[in-house]
Amino acid sequence: MDNVAMHIANGIIDGPVAAIYGAFALVVLTFCVIRGRRDLDDRLAPMAGLVAAFIFAVQMLNFPIFTGAVSGHLLGGALAAILVGPWVGALCVSVVLIVQALVFGDGGVAMLGLNITNMAIVGTAAGYLLIALLLRVLPRTPAGLAVTGFVSAMVSVVIASQGFVLQYWLGGTTDLGGSLGGLAGTMAGAHLLIGIGEGLITATTVVTVAKVRPDLVYALRGLRTAPVFSNPATGGAR
Repeated sequence: MDNVAMHIANGIIDGPVAAIYGAFALVVLTFCVIRGRRDLDDRLAPMAGLVAAFIFAVQMLNFPIFTGAVSGHLLGGALAAILVGPWVGALCVSVVLIVQALVFGDGGVAMLGLNITNMAIVGTAAGYLLIALLLRVLPRTPAGLAVTGFVSAMVSVVIASQGFVLQYWLGGTTDLGGSLGGLAGTMAGAHLLIGIGEGLITATTVVTVAKVRPDLVYALRGLRTAPVFSNPATGGAR
């Protein structure tokens, strides 16, 4: 574990590919800032801080996948998308990744664009697309929200893991063993297991928040759904 970095370490992907992904991540995050400012209010701003802190904590659970400084861990993209939306959610995950790289040395600073693209952008976007779909077909109840959180988190983790496979195909410099197909299968299999754990955490967290303060769950507001949750402030259903 001492030699395994939490995120993609420096040297795993070559410089030109890392630079391209860095520029891509910067453009996307700039757009997220512009769109996220429209959503920020007295409810979303403090929730964003809490979400970032929670994601930072759960990302400390680290599972080694390769001996070449690559490992898997919980992402938090779907959880952020449900609670604070895709734009602010991507920013929350990005802040966590930047702090981890600069302060704790988790992942290479030169690889930040790669890590942000996989976990903050792809993971959050995939999670929110599934959330938007599932909340329109599942019953708007605690059970329906739990299934939405579980499935979106599990699938988004697997999809995000495949972003690394694409990056490695474009500019991998370290021999991770086996073929590209084998790498994709290993990443998918390992992150499927991680995704199950993340799905359980996400489902439990969002249902707990929704039961206490359904107005704080971005997905229930932004998708114009009518959740059946009791709100202590009004004593009735929302």
